[in-house]
Amino acid sequence: MTEQKQMNSIPAMSGEGLKRLVLIVEDEFVNRELLNAYLEQDYEILCAETGVEAMRLIYEKSETLSLVLLDLNLPGMNGLDILREIKKDIDLSRIPVIVLTSDAESEVESLSSGASDFIPKPYPRYEIIQARVRRSIELSENRDLIRWTERDHLTGLYNREYFYRYAEQYDVFHRDEATDALVVDVSHFRLINERFGKAYADEILKRIGSELLAIVKETGGIVCRREADTFQVYCPHMADYRSVAERVTDAACGDARGRVRIRIGVCSEVDKASDIERHFDHAKSAADTIRNSFTESVAIYNDELRDKEVYAERLLEDFRDALEQKQFLVYYQPKYHILSPQPRLCGAEALVRWKHPEFGLVSPGRFIPLFESNGLIRDLDNYVWRETAAQIRRWKDHPGRAVPVSVNVSRVDMLDPELTDTLRLIVEENGLDFGDLHLETTESAYTENFEQIIQTVARLRALGFKIEMDDFGSGYSSLNMITKLPFDVLKLDMEFIRTAFSENGNTGILKIMLDIADYLSVPMIAEGVETESQMLTLKELGCDIAQGYYFARPMPADAFGSLLAGSAD
Repeated sequence: MTEQKQMNSIPAMSGEGLKRLVLIVEDEFVNRELLNAYLEQDYEILCAETGVEAMRLIYEKSETLSLVLLDLNLPGMNGLDILREIKKDIDLSRIPVIVLTSDAESEVESLSSGASDFIPKPYPRYEIIQARVRRSIELSENRDLIRWTERDHLTGLYNREYFYRYAEQYDVFHRDEATDALVVDVSHFRLINERFGKAYADEILKRIGSELLAIVKETGGIVCRREADTFQVYCPHMADYRSVAERVTDAACGDARGRVRIRIGVCSEVDKASDIERHFDHAKSAADTIRNSFTESVAIYNDELRDKEVYAERLLEDFRDALEQKQFLVYYQPKYHILSPQPRLCGAEALVRWKHPEFGLVSPGRFIPLFESNGLIRDLDNYVWRETAAQIRRWKDHPGRAVPVSVNVSRVDMLDPELTDTLRLIVEENGLDFGDLHLETTESAYTENFEQIIQTVARLRALGFKIEMDDFGSGYSSLNMITKLPFDVLKLDMEFIRTAFSENGNTGILKIMLDIADYLSVPMIAEGVETESQMLTLKELGCDIAQGYYFARPMPADAFGSLLAGSAD
């Protein structure tokens, strides 16, 4: 019986009017009938006369059995052997056992072997027997209820909340001992789920949990399942955790259906006077630095990571002021239609920059992932939409010409039930046409909540918005899925351009991607075009539109306005 089954047995132990199941193991008929008479009014009774019969019933009824009354003197397998068998089995050990014997010397040995109580022979008054039975069952149920509350139901390890409570207790008794906080992660666990299914993935998590528990039993410390495929360990300091990573990896791989890669982040020799949760956040940050490494399995939190975290915290703190003070600047990278005799300006992509009053220009690669992971990206996207729409309006007024500008719409935005109304109002407030604002989303946005996002995109297209799918070919969706997605433009992942035009590159893959766009009857945009040779090759292959440093870098609104004025037909 697994830990999950143990947990599931708890409801059967409680509830008004439900009789608990008690097994009486006694070979003497009179004693057996006496106990049965004492208890049958309040309990459902099973009886066994031999040790072999007792073990069979214990295994059969293990999920609902509330107590075993066990005589020590039995034919064949004696009572102490049965007791030890019960207590060494993790699935049976939760069942309380009261030992029945006339040998007072056996009391200590019985309690040492795991008995919860002792009833001497000849039996005392029935009130005493009833009281001891009731107390043993109540203590067992209370213990299981606590276990249910404090444990992760899949692995049987502590859950995160109780783990921190026990970690504080651990520090009380190990105040002067150098202690490390570890986060153990499975790299790309989502792919294991997709390839082999949830049941197999859950089995991996249970194997990892068991091995980590075995390790802390050897070294000292405690362990919990933090969330999903992430575990936390609080243990005495070790100089090197590579052997731990190897042990856990070997346990996780099990039958070797797929290679499982374990990574460990370590916050070493923690300051026990500071917030313990913070130490595990630090360890998680360290683990994340080797997320995509195939060679490193252990990362230590250090001053460099600390400085990055402090910097990230500062950016998060300054976000609201930056919005209000318009520190975020929208730059525009031109798009050119390249199938005409000469490249012709036909659009732009809106790209956000942050001009921080203290740090200067902050790279989007620093703040956009940060805002995505902290739920701020929707506010930033809304800001960019409004700034872009207002700028298109200004260009229409002067120099009297505008081109469609694509703005990013993240997966989080797509799940917003107000998205359609928000974008519609932005367009109407600025007196624009819906075709003036193209909405750029990625393949990966469609991989979760597929139907909901399809419906949202359909509503946007019905209003007149054009949908550009960014990062096409990045591997998130199948070709079959692509044919079902509603969009108006495909935007080729920049990595295809880099690969195709590298030293040993081949443009054949570009031809395949362009054939797909042609089959779907949508134009293709190639981004990251840096040379004339690349542009001419893409033109020859039939690519419609291109953008990149060959044409122009992203530029402020005024510079793009001048470009518009100079390129007027």
